[in-house]
Amino acid sequence: MATVIGTTIEWYDFFLYASAAGLVFAQLFFAPAGPQFAILLSFASVGISFLFRPFGAFLAGHFGDKIGRKAMLVLTLILMGSATVLIGVLPTYAQIGVAAPVLLLLLRILQGLSTGGEWGGAVLMAVEHAPDDKRGRMGAFPQIGVPIGLLLASGTLALMTGVVSPGDAFLEWGWRIPFLLSFVLIIVGLVVRRTVEESPVFTQIAERKQQSKTPILTLFRKHWLLVLLAALTFAGNNAAGYMTTGGYLQNYATTPLEDGGLVGMERTPVLLAVSGSALVWLLFTWIAGNISDKIGRRNTYIIGWIVFLCTVFLLFPLVNTGNVWLVFVGLALFTIGNGLTYGQQAAYFTELFPASIRYSGVSITYALGAILGGAFAPLISTWLVQTTGSATSVAFYIAGMIVLAFGATLLLRDRTGIPLGPDHEAEQAVGQIYGRK
Repeated sequence: MATVIGTTIEWYDFFLYASAAGLVFAQLFFAPAGPQFAILLSFASVGISFLFRPFGAFLAGHFGDKIGRKAMLVLTLILMGSATVLIGVLPTYAQIGVAAPVLLLLLRILQGLSTGGEWGGAVLMAVEHAPDDKRGRMGAFPQIGVPIGLLLASGTLALMTGVVSPGDAFLEWGWRIPFLLSFVLIIVGLVVRRTVEESPVFTQIAERKQQSKTPILTLFRKHWLLVLLAALTFAGNNAAGYMTTGGYLQNYATTPLEDGGLVGMERTPVLLAVSGSALVWLLFTWIAGNISDKIGRRNTYIIGWIVFLCTVFLLFPLVNTGNVWLVFVGLALFTIGNGLTYGQQAAYFTELFPASIRYSGVSITYALGAILGGAFAPLISTWLVQTTGSATSVAFYIAGMIVLAFGATLLLRDRTGIPLGPDHEAEQAVGQIYGRK
C-alpha cells in the first residue's frame, strides 16, 4: 500500500503537467511563439524532464544501493510534490514575460529528477518484500499507481473544466487547483511511507557490508547490453502509453478546427474518456502482474505486444469520429496492451539485476527506456500530423516502437522466480541474455 500510494502521488503530479501541457500551457507560457509552434514547445517541455531522469536515476540508484531503498523514496516524493505545488503558483508569460517558461522548465526538470529515482525504489520495496511466487502480483502495486495517477489527474482536470471553472475560468485560475492539491497527497504519502520497513534484501546486504562502492560503474562495465535491451522493452510501452499520459491525445482531440485541429471536441468529455481508459489500464496492469507469476514475465510481454499491434491502428480512426464513447473505446482497447506490457515490469526488471547494483540497474534502465520511448513521443506525433495531415503516420511510428520492444523482449531470458538475495549474486549475474553465458 505504501508503494502504490507513493507512486500514485508521483505520477498524478507527473501526468498533471503532461495533460496541462496539452490543454493550457501553450496559451499561458508559450503563446508569443504562435499557436502551432507554441504547442510544440509545450510538448517539448514535457519531454525535457526525461533527459534529467537518468541523472535522478544515477543519484537515487547510487545512494539506494549504498544507504537503502526507503530513504530515497521519501526524498524523491518530497521533491516531486514541491515542484508540482510551485507550478500551481507560477506566474504566466503575460505576468512576468520570458521568466515564466524558464521557471516552468526548471520545475519540470525537478519533476524529472524525482521520477528518475522514485520508480526503482518503489518496485524494489514491493518485489524484494514479496514471496518468490507472488513477485508479479506484489510488483503490480507500484505499477497500478501509474494509471491511478492518470485517473486522478484527468478526473481532477475534468472536474475543473466541466464544473468548477468552465470556459475562460479554467485558463485564468482553474488549472492551478489540481497542482496545489498535490500538497495534501504529499502528506498522506509521507505518513504511509515512513511506517514501512527497509527492503529485506538491502538489510542483508547492509548487515554483511556487501554494498558496492561504485554500483553504477559496475552496472555499465558488466551489464551494459542488458541495460540497453531491457530499456528497449520499456521504450515500446512508454512511447505508446504517452499518447494519453503525455497529453498528446488530449491536445489532438480538443484543438479547435479553426486552429488546425482534426477533431475539435470539448475538453471535458475527452478528459472523461481518458479517465475511463485509465481504469482499463489499471485492470490489465493488475492482470499482467498476476498472470506473470503463472506463465512467466516474458510470455506475458509477448501476449501484450501482440495485443498492442492489433489495436494501435484502431485508436485514431475511433478518436477521429469525435464521439466520446468511441473515443473511450479506442483508448480502452489501446490501454489493454499498455497494461499487459506494464504490470509485470517491476518483477521483470528486479529479477534481471544482481542484488548489490539492483537499484541502479532498474532505475537507470527505466530512465533510459523513458528517453528512448515516451520523452518526445507527443512532440514527434504532433510534428508527424502537422507534416502529413493525418494521424496514420503516428500509428506507424508507435507500431515501429512496439516491434522494436518486441524484438528486445525475445532476446532476454525469462528469470521468473530467480533468488533475489545477496547469497545468489553469481546466479543473478549470468544468463540474462540469450546467447551469452
